[in-house]
Formats: sequence, structure tokens, C-alpha cells
Amino acid sequence: MKKCQYCKIAVGGNLEKCPLCQSRLIGEGEAPYFPEHPALQFRSFLYKLQMFIAWAVIIASLGMDFLLGMKFPSFPDLHWSFIFTMWVVAVEFCIMKQFRPGTASARKLTVMVFIILVLLLVTSYCFDFLWLTKDWIIPIAIAATLVVNFVLTMLDKQGNAITYLLTELFFGLIPFVVMYTLKRDMPMTWGICLMVSIAVLAAAIIFRGRTIAREFQRRFHL
Repeated sequence: MKKCQYCKIAVGGNLEKCPLCQSRLIGEGEAPYFPEHPALQFRSFLYKLQMFIAWAVIIASLGMDFLLGMKFPSFPDLHWSFIFTMWVVAVEFCIMKQFRPGTASARKLTVMVFIILVLLLVTSYCFDFLWLTKDWIIPIAIAATLVVNFVLTMLDKQGNAITYLLTELFFGLIPFVVMYTLKRDMPMTWGICLMVSIAVLAAAIIFRGRTIAREFQRRFHL
């Protein structure tokens, strides 16, 4: 057993420093109290490594943009490094969510899709392809996410995925209500997204009707 020559205490396990004064312990160590997890340590190392690479890339992009004056030929007044930094930070946040245990798959998927679509709106506005994002990319992404979350709802026995499925159904119906109120023609992709939303809602009620009712009662205290 190791001992601290300053605190005059004996410390079990294989610690290198005293837990009280942080001085180096003397003597022979014992078997560790807690088991080591090489897999978790390796995952932690990979997470820190990719985080370092991400910050290095962000610093390099900011330097090329502001210090070296590297611009896109078609957008000379655009500071592209800000947009690039937003994407890198968003990817880091999504990776952090994946490394965090105990988070439902439906929640991870919904949060990731929402963040990506918001950043895509900002990027498309800055680079003049906003129409493509609004009329094609967003409805296709929402429809695909609805289908995946429906599958997760069918596999989930705890009812955790239903909340995110109903949330995305709400977002799928909003554009239809807005366009109908403004009396504008709906693009074909949003029409397909609306049909997918209705079909998924009907399937969820048919296969998980009681679970949905209990979720509503729990969420809204009915």
C-alpha cells in the first residue's frame, strides 16, 4: 500500500498522487480498485484527436480568409470562413451527441437533421441557391427523417421515438398551411412530403395508437 509522507495516510489502489495534497506517493501499489476500459479510453482519444483537428482547420480557414484574403471568385465580399466554422462546430456537436450514451436514436436523428437544415438555409442564402434548399432539399430531408423515425417508433418499446415523430409531422404540415394561407402553389416535393406525413401519421395511429394516446396524456397532463 502506498503512503503519503506529508499527510501521513495510507492510500489503497494504484494512485500516483495523494488525493489530499497531490504529492507523489511512496511505496508499492496494489491492484486498481476500478477496472480499466481500454475501449473507452481509445474512444476518448479519438474524440479529442478529431476535436483538435477541427479546431486546427477552423483556425486555418479564418487565417486564409482574413489574413491571406483568400475569397471565392464569385463572392468577393463573403467571409466564407464564418460559414465553414458554423459547419465544423455543428459537426462537432453532432459527434458529441453520438459519443454521449443514453440518448435516444430518434432524438439524435431529429436534432442532427434540424441543425443541418438550418445551416443549409444560411449557406444557401449566402451562396444564392436558397430556392434549391427550400423547394427540394428540405422537404426530401423531412420526408426521409419521418420514415426513419417511424421505423424507430416501431422498434422502440418505451415510446421515446413517438415525440420526435409527432414533432416532425408538425414541421411537415407547416409549409402546407403557410402556402395555403398565402394562396401560393405548392412545389411537388412539399406535396410529396405532406403525403408522407399523412401516411406516417396514419400508420403510427394504426400500429401505435395506444402508445401515442399515452404519450399525449403524459406530455400534456391530460
